[in-house]
Amino acid sequence: MTGESNLLGAFLRSRRELVSPEQAGVPVTGVRRVPGLRREEVAMLAGISADYYLRLERGRDRSPSVQVLESLARVLHLDDTARDYLLKLAGDKPRKRRPRREVVPPSTAQFVAMLPFPAFVEGRYLDVLVANPLATALSPRLSAGGNRLRDVFLDPGEQAMWPDWESAAAALVASFRQAVGTDTDDPRVIELVGELSLSSPLFRRLWARHDVRPRVGAMVVPFLHPQVGELRLNREKLLISGTDGIMLVVYHPDPASTGADKLSLLASATLPTTRSEPHATPGPPPPPSPARILSDS
Repeated sequence: MTGESNLLGAFLRSRRELVSPEQAGVPVTGVRRVPGLRREEVAMLAGISADYYLRLERGRDRSPSVQVLESLARVLHLDDTARDYLLKLAGDKPRKRRPRREVVPPSTAQFVAMLPFPAFVEGRYLDVLVANPLATALSPRLSAGGNRLRDVFLDPGEQAMWPDWESAAAALVASFRQAVGTDTDDPRVIELVGELSLSSPLFRRLWARHDVRPRVGAMVVPFLHPQVGELRLNREKLLISGTDGIMLVVYHPDPASTGADKLSLLASATLPTTRSEPHATPGPPPPPSPARILSDS
C-alpha cells in the first residue's frame, strides 16, 4: 500500500531518505544504493524490530504507540511541526466531512478593506477569499477567486515576482500539506493535487516529499515587482478564530524603509482619481440690451 492511501508509510519513507548516516551516527561501509538511512538502521536506532518498521512503511500496521512514534521522530530528526504531523497521521482518521463553502466573517472583510497594507484572507485550500486593493496592486493574482497554489505553479507572472521561486513554491506546498493533514481524499484536495501534478513536475516532486510547515507565523518576503522593483515586506499569517482554518495574511514594511516608500507608491495607484470640471474660457461681454441703450440716450 503506497501513496496517499498510506500517508504514514509515505511520510516515514520520505523523512528516512533525508537523514544521512553521518547525521544518525551510523558507520558507512561500502556503496549505499539508497539515499538516507536504510529501514533496518531506522529500526535499530528507534529500538524496534526491522520487520515491524517494514510493516509501518508498507501500511500493514497503522497503530504504532506514541512511544514508538516519539522514537521515530527522534531518529528522523523531525522538528515540532513534523513530529505533530507524524502523530496526527498515526491517530484515528477523522470521519470524512462534506465539503463546505468557506465564508469570511463580515467583520473580517471590513477589517481587510480598512487596512493600509496589502491584506487578504486565505482559505484552507489556499483560495483567496477576500483581498483589499493594495494586495491586488502588489500582485494581480491576489484577488478574490484566485488560488495561491495555481498562481505560484502555473502563472509565469506570479513566478517572476519571487527571487527564489522554487523555495517559495516548496514552502507553499508544505503549508498546504499541513493544512489538509490526513484529509487527502477531500474532493477539492484531489482536484488541486491532480491538476497541479499533471501540469507541474515541480509540484509533483514537492508533494511526494511530504514536507510540512506551519501556516501561521511571521517571515520576511522578498518580491520583484514589475512597477517598483525589489521590495521586502514582513508577512504575518494569523488564524481567524471561529473558522475552519481561514487565515488573515498581511504584508507590511519596516517603518521608514525603502519598502515603505515603494508600498506608498503602489498605494497611490489604488486611489480613486477625481476628475476636475473643465474651466469655461471667458468670452466677450454680452451686448447691451435695447432697454439699456434707450435709457442711455
